[in-house]
Amino acid sequence: MTRFQDGSAGDADYGTIGKGYASIRRADPRIEQRVWAALGSARRVLNVGAGGGSYEPVGLEVTAVEPSASMRAERPPTRVPAIDATAQALPFDADVFDASMASVTIHQWPELEKGLQEMRRVTRGPVVLLTFDPVIPEEWWMPAYVPEIFEVEGRRMPSMERLRAAFPGDDVEIETIPVPADCVDGFGQSFFARPERVLDPAVRRASMSAWTFVEPEVVARFERELGADLASGEFDRRWGRFRELESFDVGLRLVIATPPAALTFDV
Repeated sequence: MTRFQDGSAGDADYGTIGKGYASIRRADPRIEQRVWAALGSARRVLNVGAGGGSYEPVGLEVTAVEPSASMRAERPPTRVPAIDATAQALPFDADVFDASMASVTIHQWPELEKGLQEMRRVTRGPVVLLTFDPVIPEEWWMPAYVPEIFEVEGRRMPSMERLRAAFPGDDVEIETIPVPADCVDGFGQSFFARPERVLDPAVRRASMSAWTFVEPEVVARFERELGADLASGEFDRRWGRFRELESFDVGLRLVIATPPAALTFDV
């Protein structure tokens, strides 16, 4: 496993792209509600690849794990300090957490199955994963303008079948999470109704690490073509309906793996 200078243990260097991350990647309350509901009545919760702390439950005993020093520094004072560790080597005894979660991070893990097995080892109840389906559910403008980004994401994002197989014996539910048009969380796909936002390099840097895996020429072409189409009105002639949508399925999924004999935790 390669670790970057700041400790980033995945395939993206958050020492380079992590500055200002928490100001853009903030929890959307509607998505947050779905994540918290999936945690059930858990009191002790582990957040793996915790980053700036988005979607961590409030009022529960949270333990956060984050290998990147840059991302640990992005955590606001209202969040618990994160432990420097990786998913595939969690420094905890078995069954010490009521539930565990990982929010839009598993696609970066170099040993996905090992990391998920570790989450299951230390967790008595549900393991909750917020992730993206690598299969684009419906044609929309961003994959049309920059297919290279979604080719990268398609290789990085694990399939739903692979995630099911990683939890043998568990009851695995996969929920579709429609993304609201005014989504507070600034991941790249959340701007389906606000294309102008993706022209901002600072937004792109924090919204999708996949931008770091494409050539500068691809980025320049994207900025040039989308910018020109927005200015001329061509974008709205072809894709304007996306501005009118209240929500859209961009592939965001909530995977909930629950052991058949999971304990019920007193509220």
